[in-house]
Amino acid sequence: MEKTAAHQVNFVDEAVRIVREAEKQRVILRMMGATAIRLHCPSFTRLHRDLGREISDIDFVGYNKQTSKISKVFESLNYATRPLSYSFVQAGRLIFTENRTGGHADVFLNRLEMCHTIDYTQRLEIDNPTVPLAELLLQKMQIVQISEKDVIDTIVLLREHEIGDGDTEMVNAAYIAKLLSNDWGFYYTVTTNLQKVKSLVVDFRVLDNQDKQVVTEKIGRTVSLIEAEPKNRSWNARAKVGTKKKWYKDVYSAPK
Repeated sequence: MEKTAAHQVNFVDEAVRIVREAEKQRVILRMMGATAIRLHCPSFTRLHRDLGREISDIDFVGYNKQTSKISKVFESLNYATRPLSYSFVQAGRLIFTENRTGGHADVFLNRLEMCHTIDYTQRLEIDNPTVPLAELLLQKMQIVQISEKDVIDTIVLLREHEIGDGDTEMVNAAYIAKLLSNDWGFYYTVTTNLQKVKSLVVDFRVLDNQDKQVVTEKIGRTVSLIEAEPKNRSWNARAKVGTKKKWYKDVYSAPK
């Protein structure tokens, strides 16, 4: 059980509760981030915890066209809407605070717009109650300044799930490869981070040799599929410029 300042909160259970209430109100919400990974990796929940991964908030994605309905879902569950600056509203983001615990939930609308943009508009109905596994991996790998917690989440996600060309309990590497073949900057960040995770796996003493071997092999296969995917003309033109030109957007944190 993870904790807030005043109360014990199981963030995974709370996130599922919110998604199920949204369904009752005919609203589409899907879990993202660490809570989604914890839920999707039941065989390695202990590993997630043993690696020191604590969960302190909840992330969702929903449709912009359901913004007012999303607010009503949270209000019905004792959450208050947090006022945000114009820039965060423009980026398609809502933040709610639970009145009793003070815990907060982020809701991104249509897309996750950080170092790179992940568009969910054609993907939210594929899985339930989380976004597809491909997007869970991309969410972690799009971060230019990747942190240890993102590395841990990636390790556990890949330890639990196979790599393939579908979305049913599988990381759809074929979809990822196709997506990145149209955007060199996104490709560069994702492949750089995958290689970084691969190099860091050996440093985690909690992982046994099989854990390290499985994760390393899956990263290798994912990168190979990404590299093998034919790239379009604009990708090749941007690749020639490389890192001489900034290839990502700066990310600013929402107010606490």
